[in-house]
Amino acid sequence: MTATRTTFAGFGGLEKGIWYALTFLSTAVFLVGFVRLVRRYRVRRATAGPVDVRRMLVVVLTHSWIRRRDGVAGLAHAGVFYGFLVLLAGTTILAIQDDVLKPTTGWEFWRGSFYEGYSLFLDVFGAAMLIGLVVFALRRFQGRIARLDYARRDDRPVSAKRARYQLDDWVFLWSLLYLGLTGFLLESLRIAVNRPSFEVWSPVGWVIGNGLRSLGVDGSSADAARAGLWWSHGLVALAFVAAIPFTKAMHMLTGPAGVALRSPTVGRELVAEPETGYATLADLTTHHLVDLDACTKCGKCHEACPAGIGGMPLSPRDLILDLREASSLGVTTALVPDVIAPETLWSCMQCMACVDICPVGIEHVPVINLLRRGLVERGELDEQLQGTFEAVFTSGNSFGEAKRKRARWAKELAVEVRDARAEAVDVLWFVGDYASFDPRNQRNTAALAQLLTHAGVSFGILFEAEKTAGNDVRRAGEEGLFRSLAEENIATIAGCDYQRILTSDPHSFNTLRNEYPGLGAPWTADQVVHHSVLLLELLDAGALAVKAPLDRRVTYHDPCTLGRYNGIFEQPREVLARVGLDLVEMPRNRDNSLCCGAGGGRIWMKDTARPGSRRPSEQRIDEAVALDGVDWFVVACPKDVTMYEDAIKTSGHGERIELRELSELVLAAVQPPPTS
Repeated sequence: MTATRTTFAGFGGLEKGIWYALTFLSTAVFLVGFVRLVRRYRVRRATAGPVDVRRMLVVVLTHSWIRRRDGVAGLAHAGVFYGFLVLLAGTTILAIQDDVLKPTTGWEFWRGSFYEGYSLFLDVFGAAMLIGLVVFALRRFQGRIARLDYARRDDRPVSAKRARYQLDDWVFLWSLLYLGLTGFLLESLRIAVNRPSFEVWSPVGWVIGNGLRSLGVDGSSADAARAGLWWSHGLVALAFVAAIPFTKAMHMLTGPAGVALRSPTVGRELVAEPETGYATLADLTTHHLVDLDACTKCGKCHEACPAGIGGMPLSPRDLILDLREASSLGVTTALVPDVIAPETLWSCMQCMACVDICPVGIEHVPVINLLRRGLVERGELDEQLQGTFEAVFTSGNSFGEAKRKRARWAKELAVEVRDARAEAVDVLWFVGDYASFDPRNQRNTAALAQLLTHAGVSFGILFEAEKTAGNDVRRAGEEGLFRSLAEENIATIAGCDYQRILTSDPHSFNTLRNEYPGLGAPWTADQVVHHSVLLLELLDAGALAVKAPLDRRVTYHDPCTLGRYNGIFEQPREVLARVGLDLVEMPRNRDNSLCCGAGGGRIWMKDTARPGSRRPSEQRIDEAVALDGVDWFVVACPKDVTMYEDAIKTSGHGERIELRELSELVLAAVQPPPTS
């Protein structure tokens, strides 16, 4: 027998006509839904930035974003994804032969070796899809993974739409499971009819088909069962296709689109417009509307958010779903407070944990920032935050201190600190607010100055002309004040003669490196360096020589704006190794680091966590003291110094662990104190 089979075995003309009519109807419903989505996106403000098709293909085909921190889910999804694609391709190939080539040319290629290879290929990938679906079903049914439920983190009631999400998830999962199982059963029943030898190339169907024959299901009984199951399988398949633009399956279209649209500088460089932010749905760009529809409700952002973990009323997932649900209310609906509560937005630390882990590229942080701008525009903000904005406006720093005090930390040093405005220097040191005014941080600033001098680095500062860089001012929603600060700092630095810009503050580092060049700064991103990177360079070059290795066990906290924002993970660790420290990693490290709680202006706001909640900074110290024999908690950010010095006390671990800043440690190893 020739290796092939009849597509519509046993079907008459009426049955074929009904099938083609239903196929046409299913396709039409799908296209109506697809066009509806496209039209909704096109009437909105255009998306700024490129559409990165290459990144989309790489991310989608490798599943690199889905596999992060959940390899099981990544492999299971790959099985479902590739299984679905191969089965869809197999159906399309068959349709091309039966409905295009055979009627017009009489050519049939679906036979012989091609048919055998086709059968094997579809069986293997069909099995992969089923295995993946079973894994997901077990995870949801037995695993009880917290991020897969829809419990809210705020006090708002669960909407009717939210209550249906669980049903939508299960219908999507069971529909695919049904299609996969009935597809194999159809194949098995077809084989059980007369057991053609070439169907051994359909290994799953061959095994099950022979099992059915051993049970007496063969010949006419197998053929009758196959006919009924064929219609059941086909109708579910057509319904699934029609429902794609209206159900969870929508992410098959919008997910890849979201990946392609995601800004390459997301979070690092916020958009300048609209300065007044988002007020209604009509303000959202096409990109952010696609993001709302792309959300798969996987809960990875919900699980990663430090605000939610710390008892504050924020879940990035809930925020996106609330905005999606609001689309039925009309484009003029006020997003805040009708859809999103103000306290939800102010809870955000702009740490990028949600954006970093999202498998479909949703930009939660920029959306929250734009919603915050709307609140600031209307004057609806925390009193403490308002006070900080006023202090920055009048004094140029978040402490409200007189400008002349900015360089007071340098007066008692035995080293010369040059004025970069008056003479040429190799390194222009942008010190930052906390490193300049906070007493505990001033020790670290002095240590860094001594190290630079010891290494022979020509450096200078801006003294009273320096103003806060504005990273957190911008991320707290005060776009106008940020632009004013940026313009003044750029003008000051532009009048100096330097080669590189140094800062020990990751927040200043991010803005100077990623945002100022786009606002007219006459330097490139590569000219801005964090002190951890410069210290490693000096150690490598021998300009700093370790004379007394420290020989302690330590753990290191990755600052959000240094790590997740800018990818600087290894240099601080290398510095610790060079000065003789034994690093023990916390469970959450590098891009999975837990935010200290200071970012996005949170350090300037009152605590809104639920009573009894443990702040992210306290949880981080708990994590550190649980490690074996760790003496020091090492940081490389002035705000981390402030947050964790406090957390060590309030967490009850004051006698268990001490805080050290990177510069302090290097200085102790390079210039050990004299022995008595």
